[in-house]
Amino acid sequence: MYPGFIPHWKRQYLRDVYALRHCGGGEERARERRRGYELSSDDPMEFGFLGAPSLRVRRPLRFLTYKLGLQESQVAELARILDEIKTERAQVAVDHRRALSAFADAIEAEVFDESRAASGAQVRVQSAERLRGAVLNALGRLHKMLDHEQRSRLAYLIRTGTLSI
Repeated sequence: MYPGFIPHWKRQYLRDVYALRHCGGGEERARERRRGYELSSDDPMEFGFLGAPSLRVRRPLRFLTYKLGLQESQVAELARILDEIKTERAQVAVDHRRALSAFADAIEAEVFDESRAASGAQVRVQSAERLRGAVLNALGRLHKMLDHEQRSRLAYLIRTGTLSI
C-alpha cells in the first residue's frame, strides 16, 4: 500500500466525525459509514440494538435486522438465537483453555502422560459436538423464523462470506 494514502484517510475520518457530530449524527454513525453500513436517518436499527460478536460481524443483530428487513418479533427471536450461540461459543473457549492446560500438564511431566492428553483431546471433541448441535439448532430456528425472501438474502450473505457462521 502506498503510504501517501494515510494522510488522506485521516483527513476523511476527521471530516466525517466533525460533520456527523455537528449535524445531529455521532461518532458511531461515522464508524458505521466508514465500515460501509450506510444507514438512513429513519432506520429503526439506528437506536442501538446490540448483538453478540459470534458471527464475524461487529453487531450481528443490527446487521441482520438491516440486511434482512426483520420485523420486531423476528428481531426478538434473532436476539435469543444469537445469545444462545454466544453463550455456547464462550463455553467452547473455556473448554479450549481447559484442553490446552491438560496438554501442557501432559508435556510437563517427566514421562508423557497419555491419559491426560487424551482427556484434553476428549474435552475438545465434546465441546465441538456441543457447538455443532447449537449451530444446527440455531439454523433450524432461523429457517422457521424467516420468510422465503429473507432466507434467500441470508443464504446470499453466507455464500459471499459477508456473514460467517
